[in-house]
Amino acid sequence: MRLLLTLCLAALAAAPARAETALVAVATNFRPVAEALAVDFQAASGHEISVSAAATAKLAAQIEAGAPFDAFLSADTATPARLAAAGHADATTSFTYATGRLVLWSADPAADLSDPVAALRAATHVAIANPDLAPYGKAAMETIDFMQVQDVLDKAVTGENIGQTQTLVASGAADVGFVAASGLVDAGGASWPVPADHHAPIHQDAILLAHGKDNAAARAFLDYLRSDAARPVIERFGYVAGE
Repeated sequence: MRLLLTLCLAALAAAPARAETALVAVATNFRPVAEALAVDFQAASGHEISVSAAATAKLAAQIEAGAPFDAFLSADTATPARLAAAGHADATTSFTYATGRLVLWSADPAADLSDPVAALRAATHVAIANPDLAPYGKAAMETIDFMQVQDVLDKAVTGENIGQTQTLVASGAADVGFVAASGLVDAGGASWPVPADHHAPIHQDAILLAHGKDNAAARAFLDYLRSDAARPVIERFGYVAGE
């Protein structure tokens, strides 16, 4: 009996803390990365992460309306800061988890994008994410201004988020489009990486939301995002890993 009790106590001491589930709001561009990281994180921790993806502004509106998200992986820095100022998130938990890269892309592998200005002006339709909802759309608008090709806006087609924008190009509804490099892993086609000086950096911040303040899974997942284990996964999808 004493031996059995000793074995039971040893098993309890070795067991991990009770696994929890967290619901994480994720900007559309980071969805495939977050889902890959969630699988690795669950295997390592036992905690489960459910991902809900949409445009950053749309997710922020849902959070402000009381959506039960525990953590938020934004596509910018301003939105998490605004949510924290309004009491919806803990400002002390905010950090940059990735920096995104913008790419001009065509689904046609034979497309010539070596002269991006000529390619944009030759296109019948150019896909851009809604700059009022998606930080990648804002970066695209800054790039268009930098390149002084504002005339292409007359033939712009707009996606609500960067995922829809890529779909517009992939489907042929647009000849070219400004999309996230992260969405082009194994996508094929032709691309022109937008130089970093053409737009403000696309720093993407994560933050613990008020709903998740006592959620161990949410806190642990945010810690995992900053770990050496997560870094190569983030960079494999075309991002610069954060802090």
